[in-house]
Amino acid sequence: MLTVDFTRFPVSAGDLVLDLGCGAGRHAFEAYRRGANVVAADLDGGELTPVRGMFAAMRAEGEAAPPAAAAPVTADATKLPFPDDSFDRVIAAEILEHVPRDRRALAEIARVLRPGGLAAVTVPAWLPERVCWALSREYHEVPGGHVRIFTRAELTAKLAGAGLEVTGSHHAHGLHSPYWWLKCAVGVHDDRNPAVRGYHRLLVWDIMRRPALTRLSEAALNPLIGKSLVVYARKTFIQNGPVVPDAAH
Repeated sequence: MLTVDFTRFPVSAGDLVLDLGCGAGRHAFEAYRRGANVVAADLDGGELTPVRGMFAAMRAEGEAAPPAAAAPVTADATKLPFPDDSFDRVIAAEILEHVPRDRRALAEIARVLRPGGLAAVTVPAWLPERVCWALSREYHEVPGGHVRIFTRAELTAKLAGAGLEVTGSHHAHGLHSPYWWLKCAVGVHDDRNPAVRGYHRLLVWDIMRRPALTRLSEAALNPLIGKSLVVYARKTFIQNGPVVPDAAH
């Protein structure tokens, strides 16, 4: 299940892509499938073992072929182990809400992104997240949990402060917000609740089959209650002056 829309965030063969806070690797796998050279980075090294295995499986099955390459790397978002201007694309999906020093993380994203390069940043959308926080303290008051709720204005201002110009945005996963509200209402960790189990089966069915009815329903719900806010931005300047956008991307 992708949060970033790769039609709005084009990744081409040969691009060097950083998936920061990659988690299970969903966006890293899509970039790799498109022929990019991918660095899947996460602070939790335990997340990276299955990611490494999936990269190997994709190579073995021919889903990604040389010269595309992929590697998992343990990294702190606030102190990235990469040189300036390294990456053509940076994805930071659902991580900034976990990072106390989010401005520092955004500064690092801008630093390692090449001039003219693109970033895709996603966070939980304000309204669905406010409902979750109101329904359940255990939803966010856990080690490594969510430390803030972003508004669109706050996120775009922080991106601008890091030197990234917002080029577009949208909401995603409108069908998922009611699921999380339900979990928060009955107990975040109560996966045996019949209503939770039934809704989860619906979401899995939707992800696997993508029927027209649920696709149309989610498209209608996304602007209203989409679980994620997705913002796209470009690194448009360097210290010595403006950069002409890269027409190739």
